[in-house]
Amino acid sequence: MLAAMPPPSTTPPNQGEPRIADPLGAVVHDVRATARDATGTPARPAPVVRDRDDACPGALRLHTADDGKLARLRLPGGILTNRQVNALAVAAERYGDGHLGITSRGNAELRGIGDSCGTGLAELLRHTALLPSERHERIRNIVASPLAGLDGRGHGTLHPWLRELDALLCAQDWTPALSGRFLFALDDGRGDVAGLGADVTLLAQAQDTAVVRVGASALRVAAADAPRAALEAARAFLATAAAAGNGAWRVRELPPGHEVALARTLADAGIPAEPAPVPDAVPDPHTTAPAPGTAPTPDGTYAVIVTPVLGRVTSTQLRALAGPGGEVRITPWRGFVLPGFDERAAHEKLRQLHDAGFITTPDAPWAGVGACTGRPGCAKALADVRRDALPGPGGLPVYWSGCERRCGHPHDDWVDVTATPDGHYTVAVRGAGERQVPVGDCELAKVVTAARGPATAGPARTRATGTGTDSEPEPGPNSGPGPGTGPGTGTTTR
Repeated sequence: MLAAMPPPSTTPPNQGEPRIADPLGAVVHDVRATARDATGTPARPAPVVRDRDDACPGALRLHTADDGKLARLRLPGGILTNRQVNALAVAAERYGDGHLGITSRGNAELRGIGDSCGTGLAELLRHTALLPSERHERIRNIVASPLAGLDGRGHGTLHPWLRELDALLCAQDWTPALSGRFLFALDDGRGDVAGLGADVTLLAQAQDTAVVRVGASALRVAAADAPRAALEAARAFLATAAAAGNGAWRVRELPPGHEVALARTLADAGIPAEPAPVPDAVPDPHTTAPAPGTAPTPDGTYAVIVTPVLGRVTSTQLRALAGPGGEVRITPWRGFVLPGFDERAAHEKLRQLHDAGFITTPDAPWAGVGACTGRPGCAKALADVRRDALPGPGGLPVYWSGCERRCGHPHDDWVDVTATPDGHYTVAVRGAGERQVPVGDCELAKVVTAARGPATAGPARTRATGTGTDSEPEPGPNSGPGPGTGPGTGTTTR
C-alpha cells in the first residue's frame, strides 16, 4: 500500500463555496449527485441555486492557488498554429512553472505565475492572437470534433463554424454575461463531442444542414446559419435564466418549467428552422477519443495523434509538436492531433514524440490514467495525487482525486480513487455498475487494476484519457481551481 500521505490541508473543504448538486451526475463540491433512493433509482438532485458570480479563471482574471497564480486560456476548438504553440511554450517558461496543463475542454492552463507577471502574459497572448478580446476571453468555450475534415468521417471541416462563432461571441456587448463555464460543442456528425454535455450543440448533417440542440430542444437549420443559431440560443438562455431567478450558469441548471424557447428565438432572429429528432447525446464509446498513433486521411496525408501523461506538457514537449501542417489541434480528451504528414514522416514524428515522453499507443501504461491537481497546488487536496497515481493496464479509466470534489473526473463508467483525511484512498467504480471496492490491507495498485477490469483494444482504451467537460472546478479561497498541473514531464487534469 502507498505510504501515508501528508497531513490534511488547514483550508476547510469548500471554503467560500455553496453546496450544489450537479444534475448530470457529477460531484460538485462535496455533494454526491449519483445518490440513489431505496429502489435503486438515481435520486433527483436538489435544484441549483447560484448565489454568486462565476469565479472561473481566465487569461486576465488569474486565480490564486497554493503554487502561485493560475491562468486558464480559452482556445476555441483547440486549434493552434505552430507559432501559437511556440508562444505558449514561451509563456510557460517566462511567466509560469515551465509546463502547460491541457484541460477537458481543449483549453490550456498555466500555473505558478508570479504576482507581477500577469501584464506580460497578457501582452504575449495579444501579440499572437490568443487574446482577441479582453472582455470576452472567458466565454470563448468551444469544443469541436478534433478529427473533423481529416479522416473522411463526419461532414467536413468545422473551421468555418469555429471562426464565425468565435467572432460573433467577441462582437456582442451582451455575451460577457455568459458564465465562464457555458459551453458550445461543434460536432461534425460523428457524435464524438455531441455527448459532452455542452449547453449549445451544433451537429453537422447531410445536405448542408445542421441540428442545433439546447437542452431537450433540437431544430434543423441551414449549415450556413448554424453559428448564428448557436449565438441566438445562448442569448435565449440568458433571458430564461434571468426569468428563472436561480442564477443559473448552465442550461442544465435551469429549474423545471424554464426551458429555452429555441424555436421562437430562431424565428425572431429570422433563422429558418424545422423540428428535428434530438440526436443521440451518447456516442459510441469506441470512437469517442482519437486513439494515439497515426491516422490516414483521404488526401493521402497522415495525422499524428498523441496524449501527454496525465495531461501536462513541458515547454520542450510543446515545441516538439510543431508539424508540416502548421496546425496543432488539442482534443477534449487532453490529446494532440497534428495533421499534414506523409506516411514515413508521420511514423518518424510519432517516434520522436514517444521519446519526448508522450503516450503514442492505446496500450501505453499511462493510457486511461487521470488525476486532479492535488497537493501542493490545491490547498483543499488531502494528497499529492499526481505523485501517487499509478500506471497500469485496465479497461475502465481511473481517476485519482485529492478530495471529495473530484474535480475533472470522467463521465460514464470510471474507477474513482479518492484521498481521505486519514492518509488513505477509497476505490469505487462509478457509472452503470456503481460499487465500492474494498481496499483493506491489499496493495492499492492491485485493487485499482482489478477494479478497472481487462484492457480493451483500440480507441475504447484511449477514451479513458479524457475527463468530463462538465465537472469544471469552482475555485475557493487559496485553492487550486480543480484539475490542474504538477511537476515532471507529464501530469495534469482539468
